[in-house]
Amino acid sequence: MPAQDPAGPTQEFVTDVFARGCASRAAFEDVTSKWASLALLALGEGRYRFNALRRRIDGVSERMLSQTLQTLERDGMLTREVLTAIPPRVEYSLTPLGTRVAEQLRGLADLLEASVPEVQTARDSHERDRG
Repeated sequence: MPAQDPAGPTQEFVTDVFARGCASRAAFEDVTSKWASLALLALGEGRYRFNALRRRIDGVSERMLSQTLQTLERDGMLTREVLTAIPPRVEYSLTPLGTRVAEQLRGLADLLEASVPEVQTARDSHERDRG
């Protein structure tokens, strides 16, 4: 059995989303971007082809969606599958990790959707107080 370092674990094995160099923080930043969160939520509904996903996520540009999907694929959240067809098709789906993340985001999205009246009241009040 190897001896343990009395100074504690090396920085390489420390996972703390508040630590600047932590991989969990980088993944957190990727997942919580507007387009990535929406892509994960949409893919939580099922497999999508690129253009169908772009239509589902109103307002995202082709370039931004492409970059977002590449980032999520790199982080292990989704898979990109090229289907042999004429013309060739590409479909995106969530990995088990992506599914778990999407489930958590779905809870947040549901909470926010249900809270729209409360948010709007707070915004209106804030504007009255500032104006």
